[in-house]
Amino acid sequence: MIEALSLGLYDELVPFYRLLDATEDHEDEVSEFLAVFDRTLGAGGAKPSLLELGAGAGNNAFYLRKRFDCTLVDPSDAMLALSRELNPGCEHVIGDMRTARLGRTFDAVLVHDAICYMLTERDLAAAVRTAYEHLRPGGAALFVPDCLRETFFEHTDDHGADAPDGSRGLRVVEWMWDPDPSDTTYTVDYAFLLRDERGVRAVHDRHIEGLFARETWMSVLRDAGFRVEIVGRDLGDVGARTPYTSEAFLAVK
Repeated sequence: MIEALSLGLYDELVPFYRLLDATEDHEDEVSEFLAVFDRTLGAGGAKPSLLELGAGAGNNAFYLRKRFDCTLVDPSDAMLALSRELNPGCEHVIGDMRTARLGRTFDAVLVHDAICYMLTERDLAAAVRTAYEHLRPGGAALFVPDCLRETFFEHTDDHGADAPDGSRGLRVVEWMWDPDPSDTTYTVDYAFLLRDERGVRAVHDRHIEGLFARETWMSVLRDAGFRVEIVGRDLGDVGARTPYTSEAFLAVK
């Protein structure tokens, strides 16, 4: 009999997280981030510093750390534990991107897909303010939302992976949908089948994520004091088959 549960991706399901989001899948995208930062900040000289807000399991930092001294902030201690294993030389801080204040500035700030957990324009503005407060003059922040209001459409995807030692496996269907197009959120439902020493479990996890128009992004960033540029983002084979946006926002202080 399969057990049906409701568990959280960033807490109870953390032991399965690497099967869902493999580190190597981030290499190509991080190389694009590095190119943007190099163009904006200039290459060479002392190793620059970078703050990642919503760093999660540290997949981006694994590649960023080769060029930056990285400080990684995330509200989930369980996710940061995964990152500490992967990135032992990086500083890890538990914190919310809306309110974290570390008392120092950095050359660069990255806010990747964790920005999707900002559900209102007020939340978004608070996260943008955190990035601004932590940048030196002339520093650059890169905001990389999954979706924009202009690009979103209902979408379903599936994924499966097994641990190399056979100790666990994962199969998942992801359903992105928008129950109310008039507000600033959409819904992502995950249906997991998880296999480990206990057998197979069926697990449901629901995420409510923020969805903002391009002009809202531009307005919030400018209101914080940033100079803003839209930069391209290569989505590879997924392209137009998903609601993900090929745009990121480069914000210079």
